[in-house]
Amino acid sequence: MPDVFDAAPKVELHLHLEGAIPLDTLWTLIEGHGGDPSTPDISALRSRFAYRDFTHFIETWLWMTDYLRSEEDFTLAAEAVARELDRQKVVYAEASFSPTDFARHGLTPQQLAAAIRRGLDRVPGTRIVLNADLVRDTGPEHCGRTLDAILEVADDADVRGITIGGSEREYPPEQFASVYARAAAEGMRLTAHAGEAAGPASIRGALEALRVERIGHGVRAVEDAALLAHLVERQTPLEVCPTSNIRTGVAADWESHPIHTLLEVGANVTVNSDDPTFFSSSLADEFRRLAKGAAPGMETLTLAAIDASWLDGPDKAWLAGLVRAWWAERTAIRWAP
Repeated sequence: MPDVFDAAPKVELHLHLEGAIPLDTLWTLIEGHGGDPSTPDISALRSRFAYRDFTHFIETWLWMTDYLRSEEDFTLAAEAVARELDRQKVVYAEASFSPTDFARHGLTPQQLAAAIRRGLDRVPGTRIVLNADLVRDTGPEHCGRTLDAILEVADDADVRGITIGGSEREYPPEQFASVYARAAAEGMRLTAHAGEAAGPASIRGALEALRVERIGHGVRAVEDAALLAHLVERQTPLEVCPTSNIRTGVAADWESHPIHTLLEVGANVTVNSDDPTFFSSSLADEFRRLAKGAAPGMETLTLAAIDASWLDGPDKAWLAGLVRAWWAERTAIRWAP
């Protein structure tokens, strides 16, 4: 039965569009491109999403990208993601997409951004803006070219920011300083994956070299007391994705996940699902599991996400008012046991 976690309005800041394609839609795409003998049915597809470690997760991601080959595929996928978010009462989301993962199919970043926006616009109710993941594994020069392409269509496709996902250890943030400086000069908003597969140094690099406004993940800040104090003092928003971290081996389990420490010391935490299809989770699930620990209320964390979002001032105020009104009308509802 639906509970408060399902029913409450939610905000998602760290969501990979390709990793959020509903399982049935992903299966349709796989079948449409001839299938995969190693994945004969949707049950086998579900079983693929179990990982030995972060590297295995990346390998599975790359396998999936072979089945998104055309603009029509992306429009179909984006529409399905938007419908699923609307069903889950996610009223606002910032979804990233990774253009260079699909260059081998002859798709340009401009084509992908436009195709995704067409799909998203078919679904009223959930507002979704885009971030372009420049994919650090391609190197800074290629990331710069991807940025150039995205800037051509940013206004039409509502691409508001950039990030860099991928192999944090092999491609530290300092390599991308000039790319980020140019993106900032063009008015793009800045976040970066750091403190997930790599340690505190990657977070410092993102803050100092890239001058990011938010940190994607950032959970390994708990390994460096001075860095953690700095994040708390500055109230730098952290896009924390607990189930993702557990499934990829960054954290052992919910009880030991760094989110509890981050909340206890007053870090600016937002809760996110990352790749919900890949991790068999949802934003409601993240909040439901978190409620078993000593955590602030869901309303507080949702308001923190709104404040950290790329929305402008009036839109933030409107959305915050909607969230407060929903909770005020349901004051008798408490955390599930």
